[in-house]
Amino acid sequence: MSIYGTMKTAVSGMNAQANRLSTVGDNIANVNTTAYKKVSTAFSSFVLPSGSGSYNSGGVTTTVVNSVSQQGSLTSTSSDTDLAINGDGFFVVQNSAGATYLTRVGSFSLNEEGYLVNANGFSVLGTEVGGIANTFSDLSPVKVQAYQLTAVATTSATGNTNLDLSAEVVDAAADDTAADNTADSVYTLKSSLTTYNNAGTEITYDVYYTKTDDNTWEVAVYDAADADPTSSTGFPYASSAITTATMNFDSSTYLLSSIETNGVVSTDLTLDIDGISLDLSKTTQYDADSFSKLARDNGNAPSSLDALSVDSAGVVYAVYENGTQLPIAQIPLATVISPDNLSMGTGNVYSLTSTSGAAVLGFAGDPGFGNIVSSSLETSNVDLANELTEMIEAQRSYTANSKVFQTGADVLDVLINLKR
Repeated sequence: MSIYGTMKTAVSGMNAQANRLSTVGDNIANVNTTAYKKVSTAFSSFVLPSGSGSYNSGGVTTTVVNSVSQQGSLTSTSSDTDLAINGDGFFVVQNSAGATYLTRVGSFSLNEEGYLVNANGFSVLGTEVGGIANTFSDLSPVKVQAYQLTAVATTSATGNTNLDLSAEVVDAAADDTAADNTADSVYTLKSSLTTYNNAGTEITYDVYYTKTDDNTWEVAVYDAADADPTSSTGFPYASSAITTATMNFDSSTYLLSSIETNGVVSTDLTLDIDGISLDLSKTTQYDADSFSKLARDNGNAPSSLDALSVDSAGVVYAVYENGTQLPIAQIPLATVISPDNLSMGTGNVYSLTSTSGAAVLGFAGDPGFGNIVSSSLETSNVDLANELTEMIEAQRSYTANSKVFQTGADVLDVLINLKR
């Protein structure tokens, strides 16, 4: 073994420990970086051929080991567009030049152009809700197109109603029913339906059900704005009923079988209310308490965008001030066979490599993909205590290697001085 070989071996040891300190320094610096994945240094011996009577020291080499596949813990935030992935997968983002990257960092917000972007200005990519996501070319930046929700008139509504089989029959010959619109009108059940017209004006309809015979119920609908404000029942209304009809129930199934309007009997179980089709097919006459829940299927007042929300499947909703939620996009996830072999870039993004495998796209919750958790972020997977231990060990090892180098230098001095 040569003295120079000893010194070179010591230098390789110092370089290796310096690399180790570099990874430790990066890990400690990024301990609070969202979704940061720690890096570590792996050592391997470098061996030179040696004879039977001598040994040639080779030294040590290092490689960097990534831990992209190790998930950090999740922490809650106050932003609905902060997203974390619980399980496998990456968000797909794109920079201004059109380059595509993978990332676990889900801290997104709307920019001035309406795009959902991360802190580096990279746009998160998505599809239409229910769209196809097979390759990156199927994706496009998620953007809010409508900051103002325009008024839409209600055209249909649905009822979920049960009218008590045991309810007392109102004698229409002796008493005024709701359809008669008098101060003495008698009814069995009252419900209401809120709708909107083309101008976005809210219109509420009062719907009255009156049992007039076995398996027969009268339904009468009024504009709630016409109700008598001095009456506890609302009767008499300022205008006559918008529509009246007779509902007939099957005596064996207790399901609504037909509706009679203006003398015409129809099995199309809908009721027309000022051009709004109210679906009554879910109306029953069971021996249970009466109830009626009526809800519009469409229609809304004009409203401004209030916020965005994202569900566990990655569907992005535009939430407006009036409470309306409209799905605008769906954020897919990408997986690779070997995430630890991805190439790390600035901003905690990753690029595909020949050893990482190709990206496979899918949606959160699908087999092989994690779930998206909104109002949460993934923390780094750095263990600070472990990194401090690594730092001390690297420092001591560096010192020991420097002693080897110093000893080799001292021996070399002895050899030089032999000539004197």
